[in-house]
Amino acid sequence: MGPAALRLAARGETGVARAGESLAPPQRGRSDLRLRAGRLAGRRREKPTSRPRPQPGAASLPGVNVSRSGTQVRRARGEEVPALARMLARAFEDDPVASWAWRPPGLRLEALERYQAIRMRHLLEHEEVWTTPDLDCAALWAPPGHWRNTPLQEAAYVPAFARPRLLWRLPLVAAGWFGMELKHPSRPPHWYLAVLGTEPARQGHGLGSAVLGPVLERCDRDEVGAYLESSKESNIAFYSRHGFRVTRELRLLRGPRMWAMWRDPRP
Repeated sequence: MGPAALRLAARGETGVARAGESLAPPQRGRSDLRLRAGRLAGRRREKPTSRPRPQPGAASLPGVNVSRSGTQVRRARGEEVPALARMLARAFEDDPVASWAWRPPGLRLEALERYQAIRMRHLLEHEEVWTTPDLDCAALWAPPGHWRNTPLQEAAYVPAFARPRLLWRLPLVAAGWFGMELKHPSRPPHWYLAVLGTEPARQGHGLGSAVLGPVLERCDRDEVGAYLESSKESNIAFYSRHGFRVTRELRLLRGPRMWAMWRDPRP
């Protein structure tokens, strides 16, 4: 039955005859036609009482949270990956670990953008990448049991080194990251803050605290810990305000120091 027939069926006017009925349309007089036209005109003037139909995909829109400071944050969407990756590249351009991994300054921004886009796509499937409406800050989380990259995911980072002056450092960087992974705590189950970055011009406005909020609140509610590695000593005070504490000092292979930090759930 086609669309037109479905509409007719809803009004009881299908052309399908029941047993003993004729398919010929009933004859109507002029008075019947005028009466029917008046009813239709009246329907057009009536305001619809039913709610508008939801748009396709509306049910899958990410939730929105408001932080204690009043900053609105929400889950990131797949189509926002390029813009967020560019923002994170700018945020980490002067980072000690980024400077170690992508040493030539002229190539670092482009390489960082590729790297952040790849990492974000890996983590988006867990639906815990939080950002602001202006996409000027983002927190990328891995849920308990999903912080370790698969071999296929590790291989996906190679394009971030797809320049002759970068490719030769890939073995060193891969070995350094593997060493960090070996020191990552396997127990107890915890959320892993893989990336937290803010647009440089917007740093110091409370955006980082805002995007951290939803998952940290979930950690407290579910009584689950959280873990991160800080690449800057100056960021330790910021994370400490959110309940993290330094558990050990790490050093990348022939590279800079990092600080492992753990957060117990708050009551």
